[in-house]
Amino acid sequence: MDTQALVKNLHPLEVRIIRHYGMQDELTIEKVESDLGFKSGNGNQALSWLSSKGLVREVRRETSIFYELTDLGRQWKEQGTPEERMLKLLKTKLGLRLPEIAEALGIENKDVGSAFGALSKAGLLAMDEAKRVVLAAAADVLDNGLPAQGEAAEKMVTLRRLLEKAAAASGGVLAEGALTAPEKAVMAGIAKKRGASDAAFRIAERETVVFAFTEAHPELAKALEAAGITGDEIGTLTPELLASGAWKGAAFRSYNVKVPPSRLLVGRSNPYAKFLEDVKDKLVSLGFEEFDGSLVETEFWNSDALFMPQFHSARDIHDVYYVAEPTKAKFIEEPWLSRVAAAHENGGDTGSRGWNYAFDREFTRRLILRSQGTVLSARQLPTAKVPGKYFGIARCFRYDRVDATHLSDFYQTEGIVLGEEVNLRTLLGFLEMFAVEVAGAKEVKYVPGYFPFTEPSVEVHIKHPVLGWFELGGSGIFRPEVTKALGVDVPVAAWGIGIDRMALMALGLNDLRELFSYDIENVRLRRAKESSRE
Repeated sequence: MDTQALVKNLHPLEVRIIRHYGMQDELTIEKVESDLGFKSGNGNQALSWLSSKGLVREVRRETSIFYELTDLGRQWKEQGTPEERMLKLLKTKLGLRLPEIAEALGIENKDVGSAFGALSKAGLLAMDEAKRVVLAAAADVLDNGLPAQGEAAEKMVTLRRLLEKAAAASGGVLAEGALTAPEKAVMAGIAKKRGASDAAFRIAERETVVFAFTEAHPELAKALEAAGITGDEIGTLTPELLASGAWKGAAFRSYNVKVPPSRLLVGRSNPYAKFLEDVKDKLVSLGFEEFDGSLVETEFWNSDALFMPQFHSARDIHDVYYVAEPTKAKFIEEPWLSRVAAAHENGGDTGSRGWNYAFDREFTRRLILRSQGTVLSARQLPTAKVPGKYFGIARCFRYDRVDATHLSDFYQTEGIVLGEEVNLRTLLGFLEMFAVEVAGAKEVKYVPGYFPFTEPSVEVHIKHPVLGWFELGGSGIFRPEVTKALGVDVPVAAWGIGIDRMALMALGLNDLRELFSYDIENVRLRRAKESSRE
């Protein structure tokens, strides 16, 4: 190692770390920024530079789990959990229907349905012959809405204690290591990683990387001291320094005037944008017509038209973003509103018994960002030709924990095929085309799935050389409650494929976030390599 050359190329942040700490010290981003007064992010930059130069090495990684109290959790702490409020209400007002409970408490229908399911399972609530909710015969409920005894009482009291502890804690954060065994058990059932729109606590995993100096540190520290380099040298000569005269006698950083100039960069198409256009071209060449729609949708088209009950746990798989203003659409198109409502309530003319509840026509007008591409298929069905083939590439939004295979906003390629002869074999043929011809997968498997709007339902999985098996998307044959309610009386094969994940495989990437990377240099180099193969 050329120590003198390295000394000249060290950044002031690196210099300050080398001179402040010794071989025996362990370094973390938080420790460096706190001890040396760095701005947020400077510690990460400096340690990354030192690591790339071989001056520090990673010793270990420490992962800690924390639980952050959400806005919903704070609401529960102040007003009571849905279970507490329901029990307290039904202690004085017996025989209420679920929508009546939702209206009385100001709680979403789906949350009331989930709370009723949990309380009925615990033997605290029941439903009479008129479909009204009542306290179970053996239920003993206190005035505050908590059961007097039993396992359910212990869990609800523990949850109440967790909410109060978190509200009193700094930042509303509880460390997992500080919880008791019963508290951990309750927390496991209510905390979520992916989003927290319907969770009282959000799980946060914090990983701390611990560094230590390599053997080069002592010699380098001595060289810096001998050269009189402290890390406080001035890097930019400003008008203020000239006007004040503070530059006189000050130490300045040296510059290498022999650094080569920047290379000439020519414009290229973004690889992912080109991939999307290629997918569109392929589907159009197969006779598909493209459809599109608004990013803002109603609960009706996003979920109700797809036979997802308004307060059933099946809807929990789609954590949606709500529109703040306006909150609801002015109207829902007829006759589709009435026909879909009938399908939910008693099956209508679909041959089904429906979900057997009172369809909420106010809730269905609520505005959201669409959470699934299937909303485009639902909107297309009333005007679709038979036979017909349609597709769309839709940007969707859901609460999600961002990682290598999940994003909070993503693209789906959505499609439907209508016809008398359409069946599961038709669907599997299209799924194989997406997996093999579009994504370029070598290994594909089909897994039985569940979606409220298709039967049978199939998930297609592909094997990534680095990430292993992951789901590419879901599909199935639309249920009659969906098609007949929207005016279609022939089989309809439907799929919603994660086109981001197809691109992950097709472009040879290992992380979805690389599709939208701000690292332009990485995108340029990747595109250059692809061009050289062509």
